Amino acid sequence: MKKLLLVFAAALVMSCGDNKKEEKTEMKIGTQKSVEKEVTEDINADPNLAVITIEGNDQMKFNKSEIRVKAGQKVKLTLKHVGKMSEEVMGHNWALLTADADMATVGQAAALAKETDYIPADMKDKFIAHTEMIGGGETTTIEFDAPAAGTYTFLCTFPGHYALMQGKFIVE
Repeated sequence: MKKLLLVFAAALVMSCGDNKKEEKTEMKIGTQKSVEKEVTEDINADPNLAVITIEGNDQMKFNKSEIRVKAGQKVKLTLKHVGKMSEEVMGHNWALLTADADMATVGQAAALAKETDYIPADMKDKFIAHTEMIGGGETTTIEFDAPAAGTYTFLCTFPGHYALMQGKFIVE
């Protein structure tokens, strides 16, 4: 009886192997089967243009903490708010600070600058570029020229967000 159970168990294990089905490809004369590939780069892309997409969410996070571009390169940056909360509750923007700007000082001043879309009017010289403030489901795009080689800080200037929503903008 034990031998019969062992044989049955072995047969069961062997029959549960690969459940691959054979795929047959039928080819007719004069036809071609095309395979679509995911294209990650546009072969005709302009080497003088950096196209960047960054997302912000309802958890106060960007999906990127580092962005790299070349000095003097035109940058086309798109910010997508992938959350659902409104601009008044969970607004996001993307702002690039100058090399000499202090992130905490700018972030604290921005929290008091609601009337100027959280970009402090007396600190505009501390910003290289910034998007408008957007809410859940919205998208905005800006274009600017990358600054000189160096490491810069990007952040969201909505009140309190800069503590979590920040990153490095590295210009090579």
